[in-house]
Amino acid sequence: MIVSVSTECFPELPVAKAMERLAELEYTAVEIDVHEHGGHLQPAQVAASPELAIRECSDLQRLRPVAVSFAAADCPTMYDQFESCCRLAKSLGVVTMVVESSELGTPFNGEIERLRKLVAIAAGLDAIVGVKTEAGRMTQDAETTASLCRNVPGLWVTLDPSHFIFGHKKMASWESILKYVCHVHLRDTKPDTFQVRIGQGSVEYGKLFNQLERVGYKRALSVHLPPLPNVDQVAELRKMRLLLESLL
Repeated sequence: MIVSVSTECFPELPVAKAMERLAELEYTAVEIDVHEHGGHLQPAQVAASPELAIRECSDLQRLRPVAVSFAAADCPTMYDQFESCCRLAKSLGVVTMVVESSELGTPFNGEIERLRKLVAIAAGLDAIVGVKTEAGRMTQDAETTASLCRNVPGLWVTLDPSHFIFGHKKMASWESILKYVCHVHLRDTKPDTFQVRIGQGSVEYGKLFNQLERVGYKRALSVHLPPLPNVDQVAELRKMRLLLESLL
């Protein structure tokens, strides 16, 4: 397993500057966010100017890109935008595409069809799709997520333990999806607060690592720490890197 970090950790900086800051913090791998409402690259921009997007990501500051996170509105151009982002990922040597599942209430068969299309597009460009576990979406519980993977051949999971802790009196289990995990998002979380300072939450990193090792997981553990008000972001990112590296 390797420790990586998301560009969303410095949302106010241009993507190249964000990578520079992350490299200064001695991270060696990066996840690049391409989100409709993000502060860096956006899906429509990548689709409209793929060469420009590649140039923006060209100065990786010695960081190894390990994933591209895609989030866009469900619109007629969404699949074209996703394909453009897969092409960007391929140009960077990235295999893992992180995507959102649909919101709760979406018909199950409709979600299967949508995910099958995404998996097919990614496969055509030598990539895999890891659907994020996320509260308020169809992947908010492990059993539904596992069912999606069984019904969509080639679908993987991006595990975010925070969504199994926040809002739960008792931590929910993610055992049933461990064999599908291709990527991991990490921060510290409490049942009543989605993100807290490192060391103040309920995430059992050692236990999680043991679970992942048991299923042969060898991919990235990606730090996702958007800035918290009145908290030293640099110190938090350094603390998280040292914590994760000490457990590997």
